[in-house]
Amino acid sequence: MSMKSFRPFLVIVFFGIVLSISAQEKRDVIAAAVTTKLIQPPYLQTGDTIAIVAPAGILKNREKVIAKAKKLAESWGLKVIYGENLFNQGGHFAGTDTERAADFQKALNNPNIKAIWAARGGYGTVRILDQLDFTIFKEHPKWIVGYSDITALHSHVHTLGFETIHAMMGSSLGDELEGIVETVATYKKALFGEKLRYKIASSLANKKGTVEGPIVGGNISILASMLGSKSQMNTKGKILFIEEIGEYKYSIDRMLQSLKRAGFFEHYKGLIVGDISNIKKNTTAWGSSIEQLILDVVAEYNFPILFHFPAGHEKDNRALILGKVVKLKVRKKKKSSVVFK
Repeated sequence: MSMKSFRPFLVIVFFGIVLSISAQEKRDVIAAAVTTKLIQPPYLQTGDTIAIVAPAGILKNREKVIAKAKKLAESWGLKVIYGENLFNQGGHFAGTDTERAADFQKALNNPNIKAIWAARGGYGTVRILDQLDFTIFKEHPKWIVGYSDITALHSHVHTLGFETIHAMMGSSLGDELEGIVETVATYKKALFGEKLRYKIASSLANKKGTVEGPIVGGNISILASMLGSKSQMNTKGKILFIEEIGEYKYSIDRMLQSLKRAGFFEHYKGLIVGDISNIKKNTTAWGSSIEQLILDVVAEYNFPILFHFPAGHEKDNRALILGKVVKLKVRKKKKSSVVFK
């Protein structure tokens, strides 16, 4: 039998297997079929160069803070360059869309730059996504680092098949180093390829279980805004991380319901819930905790759920290598663990 005629036979066999097994087994088989390992950019070494750019919000009066970020990276033996338009001002944004895209494109294309570190989030990254050309990046991948609005880049780059780092940004140095020790230490570990492993305090809201798979995700609002676009990530067979700030509970529920209806929670392996910060108070009380809200959204699914992971918009913002395989062990009364493989 020729290879060309053999391929349809393989497809028939695969779906024949899916039809002959249980519903749970079907989910496992399909998830395995679509899960692919993301490409890991090279970890940094002493002497490497990183670029600090501003793909989103304005950096008004932040020169000293970004200088502290530069000094921190240099203390690790790295060279640091600024995007040409880093401190530009264009209303809400750090310069025009064209200026912000130009800085990011130069960093993507420069082979000497080994990581692109977002100066801050805010809003605006989505406005430049379609202006960026990742052709050279695909040939010579580098780390893209940030959180919050930078989730737009995490999501888009994951569709291209590459790992990224969810971690502190340059603006995080507005806090004193003594107050963000773990935030800084884990970011450095992620950049330089040191193993990340976390022990997380127990929570009775947790849903127990042990699973292994690539971790993806980020800010809930941004993940929801990616739905239906070419930047919507594939979550099948993966462990989802989520965090949020400054939303009403009903708004968080609405976004999670949108993700659910789009199939985000189908064929999942697990859920890690980071900081849900500064929840707004509505005149009509929601009626349950944020933990219960999330549990209600995913009630029909059978995967472990870990609450209170220290990542998001709080000072303790532990680094995550998105796209990398982790072993997630969730407990209720004992500490849970997240270990990067």
